[in-house]
Amino acid sequence: MEDKWLSWATEIQAIAQAGLTYGEDAFDRERYTRLREISAQILAEHTDLPVEKATNLFCNEEGYQTPKADTRAVIIRDGAILLVRENDGRWAMPGGWADIGLTLSQNVEKETKEEAGLDVVATRVLAIHNHATHNHPPLPWSIWKIFVACEVRGGEFAQNVETTASGYFTPDRLPPLAEGKTTREQIELCLELAADDARPVEFD
Repeated sequence: MEDKWLSWATEIQAIAQAGLTYGEDAFDRERYTRLREISAQILAEHTDLPVEKATNLFCNEEGYQTPKADTRAVIIRDGAILLVRENDGRWAMPGGWADIGLTLSQNVEKETKEEAGLDVVATRVLAIHNHATHNHPPLPWSIWKIFVACEVRGGEFAQNVETTASGYFTPDRLPPLAEGKTTREQIELCLELAADDARPVEFD
């Protein structure tokens, strides 16, 4: 279960950011700024992060705080799913943060080209998961993970600044996973969903 201190710090940060966005009274804005500082101090106190790093994580956005979007390409061949090996030696589905100015399909296609070297076409959304409720390590922000089935049209892997290898794996032969990005449960679910075109999108 997620540590309560992290959920409290995240909630304090979100309240403070909303207050700074909509608040007009100067004294209230001072209070919201202080709440933001406290949320960063809580994060630093319970981790090995210096206060400056925690502040950068928590206090570098403006506007009403909303979840970040992480897109993941689901590419299947003969019952095996494509994973890429990151620089730390752990494996994940190709993907990353959603970029401003790109559609969902454009983003997942771009990330797959960058990380796996493949030209793909996004075909359908399989699942949308809240990061915090699907067996991921806790993080100090909210993430929606969007899993998109893709068809390969060409290309081949080339080592790059983000990944060092790629390969297809079955659930019974998975390599060490980057569990902040891809879990065994998500791999098994995506294989199941991709095998049935009639299945609706799984969400939450």
